[in-house]
Amino acid sequence: MNYPFAALVGQEQLKTALLVTAVNPTIGGVLIRGEKGTAKSTAVRALAALLPPVRLVAGCPFHCDPDAPWTECPHCGLLPDPPIAEMPVPFVDLPLGATEDRVLGTLDFERALREGRRAFQSGLLAAAHRGILYIDEVNLLADHLVDVLLDAAAMGVNTVQREGVAFQHPARFLLIGTMNPEEGNLRPQLLDRFGLAVQVAGPRDPELRAEVVRRRLAFESDPAAFAACWAEEQNALRERIRAARELLPRIALEDGLLTLLTRLCCELDVDGLRADIVLHKTACTLAALDGRTCACLDDIRTAAELVLPHRRRRRPFERPELDREQLDEAFSKLESPSDQPSSRGHQSPESHAQESDASRSVDSFFSPDLIDNVRRIEVTAATQSNEQGRRNRNAGRERGPYVRAVPDETPVDLAIDATLRAAARHGLQPDGGMTIERSDLHRKERTGRRGTLILFAVDASGSMTARRRMAAVKGAVLGLLQSAYQQRDEVGVIAFRGPSAEVLLPPTRDIDRAEEALHLLSTGGRTPLAHALVLARETIRQVQQSVSDRLVLLVLLSDGKANVGLPESPGDPWQQTLQAAAALAADGIPALVLDSDAGFVRMGRAQQLAEALSAEYLPLEDLSAETLILKVRQRIKR
Repeated sequence: MNYPFAALVGQEQLKTALLVTAVNPTIGGVLIRGEKGTAKSTAVRALAALLPPVRLVAGCPFHCDPDAPWTECPHCGLLPDPPIAEMPVPFVDLPLGATEDRVLGTLDFERALREGRRAFQSGLLAAAHRGILYIDEVNLLADHLVDVLLDAAAMGVNTVQREGVAFQHPARFLLIGTMNPEEGNLRPQLLDRFGLAVQVAGPRDPELRAEVVRRRLAFESDPAAFAACWAEEQNALRERIRAARELLPRIALEDGLLTLLTRLCCELDVDGLRADIVLHKTACTLAALDGRTCACLDDIRTAAELVLPHRRRRRPFERPELDREQLDEAFSKLESPSDQPSSRGHQSPESHAQESDASRSVDSFFSPDLIDNVRRIEVTAATQSNEQGRRNRNAGRERGPYVRAVPDETPVDLAIDATLRAAARHGLQPDGGMTIERSDLHRKERTGRRGTLILFAVDASGSMTARRRMAAVKGAVLGLLQSAYQQRDEVGVIAFRGPSAEVLLPPTRDIDRAEEALHLLSTGGRTPLAHALVLARETIRQVQQSVSDRLVLLVLLSDGKANVGLPESPGDPWQQTLQAAAALAADGIPALVLDSDAGFVRMGRAQQLAEALSAEYLPLEDLSAETLILKVRQRIKR
């Protein structure tokens, strides 16, 4: 039994977004971003239980609507007078490790063996048609499944061509995804497919938190009794959804408000036109939920908070959010035409330059160097063969999740399921046996990629080049995170200054989390280099305990002038630094030492440190984010 939707405490914006998509599925679904333990999954499952049942042709695997059946349905087309049935709204939970066959559908193995003919066996996309496709931790979804979902979401049709089967079926579903931003971001193409996006957080009011605990414990103690207590509110919500669906076709939006809506999207620098369309639909749906026949300015304002945050063009490290002050400022500009600036596309070069200079002058100490078009990061492990043309692929083909099967007459990693399905096309022999020909053989294709941890250890002591170093490191971290989603790469930063080093940025793929951590960094003080290397070794070991074959590259940015020993361990700081470096070298950690010594007389300490680390040494005469990324690229296998 699902937790009642009406019993959810707080999270008003989340509940509004889910109700809006329940009334108008053409909006395109909801992305729910938030920290763990904020009732994201609970709310989605509660919505499914709230929706009215679906009328369909009995027994149809594609959930055909009897009032508008799919004309090419192989099931319904055979029935002159198909029986009608009802079922709860389909709710399909898409596993992160699903294969393409499971999602798209494939050859019906049993029917091929029994009848010796090719037939289609539907997958999860067919099961989700006219219902909800739910993806928990959608930002961790494998790339091959993201591609599949993009195609289906764009066309509303699932097309399958494999193992001699060519088939199409409708696949229109409400896409709802949940994610924890700390675990990485979404690919932009998939992000744009979500009509609405909501940021949720746990309540900070002790009374609200206490109420959440009371209701949850009551539900777990007796789910049926708890549901009965909320039955009246649940029925009221169901009636509200039903009435809003009936009213929605009659909702009107005045032409003046439509113009304001499009100007709002321009003012907030929103990418594409999908935002304008979804904003219109959402405003009308909000009016329908309130029982009104005309959408108003408040509806547009509320809709904008759901539609625009994840579609705005963002500057590096800017969060995907739209606060009320920004929205109020945009509305005030729209309501005062004489004060409106020209569109961005028609700004004069002088005004654009002035704007850029002003933005750079604010907090320039912590502003990252900006870089564009970062290539993917590839690291060669010490035990890995120097095979060209591969990116972090596992040494053995048996590793990595199985995503699809590919015809291969000499397979190393045999895909038994796909091979048997291909052989089933021949039918059974008279004695009941099966003939498997060489052309039937398939191999397993796996993702087989290991994410790379690029760990920066950065000298933040009070030298003249500290500010320049940190601007470069921040820009480099940003650039590496730009490519982190697809490759499952992570970036971490250890900063050392004063008495000790600290993990400023734990390994992450989240740009927002990186920005928060890097913004807090200050410079000055002495150079505890030995502690930084010890901390780097501990961090790498923790990562490799959870992912034993994780590739790592340590990038040390320092002049090597250690002058602080290990905490609570007296001794010569430089000798302790060399010992810590030797320990990292013994672990086989690939490293790159970038010498930032800019003095007239150089001691060569960074070069000695590189030798102790068995690392490549590179002096940096002109340090910037561009040169830093370039040096990292040169060290790793592209």
